Amino acid sequence: MKRHGTYKLSYRNPAPTPSLLDPFGTGLGRCQRIVDSLRCQILDGGPEQSLRVRRVFSTPREIFRLEIEESALHYYRTTLLDRNALEDLLETEGVRERILDGKEP
Repeated sequence: MKRHGTYKLSYRNPAPTPSLLDPFGTGLGRCQRIVDSLRCQILDGGPEQSLRVRRVFSTPREIFRLEIEESALHYYRTTLLDRNALEDLLETEGVRERILDGKEP
């Protein structure tokens, strides 16, 4: 039997280090996971998938809106990207062909 006052307090343990796999984490790891997710979704999409890229802001920083719609699944995804993230996404040949097929980013 424990003596009164000898129990361990859980809040005295050091805080865990942030994980790069944390979906709510911030930083470069999160941005890269978002771009990778978009890349996979665009490459795996069928012919019924429609893609649209629009520039939303030009100053103080360029922001683009990427819209992915799959009407057969009633699915619509909108993501805001900056110029660097969009260029990173367009580095893949298949993605560039699907997005730039008659459209200007």
